[in-house]
Amino acid sequence: MDNNRDKQIVLHIKSYCEDIAKSLQRFGEEYEVFASDIDYFNSVSMSIMQIGELSGILSDSFKEDTNDELQWSLMRGMRNMYAHEYKKMDKSIIWETATKDIPNLLRFCERIIEKGVSTGGSVHACDKDLSPYNAQLESGGRSAGPDELRIES
Repeated sequence: MDNNRDKQIVLHIKSYCEDIAKSLQRFGEEYEVFASDIDYFNSVSMSIMQIGELSGILSDSFKEDTNDELQWSLMRGMRNMYAHEYKKMDKSIIWETATKDIPNLLRFCERIIEKGVSTGGSVHACDKDLSPYNAQLESGGRSAGPDELRIES
């Protein structure tokens, strides 16, 4: 497993979780507002889609080591539904994901970043960040999308 690469991906997933939390705070935590405001809906939906995209590029060993905590395949599946059947997405499922699942994912990301990335039962801290996008994340800038994510090993 590429420990540094997985850590960088988790940092980006965390950033999208934080974006969703900010949208919930900005627009309010009322389902009716979410369901009727296209900007709110699109903001949350795009971040969830990006999380699904990023989950697909985590190393297999990282996903296997953490699959008892998170169902990575479901995240990727939701991304595929967004990409291929966006207009058919059930708003209540997206809302449930944003309000129930994303806070859990954010806590998971924070724990992984704090401890390091798990590999085969042991935890390794990453000594240095290899992503050219960390400065953006630290300054509150928009994180790169998965196609822009160039992480060197």
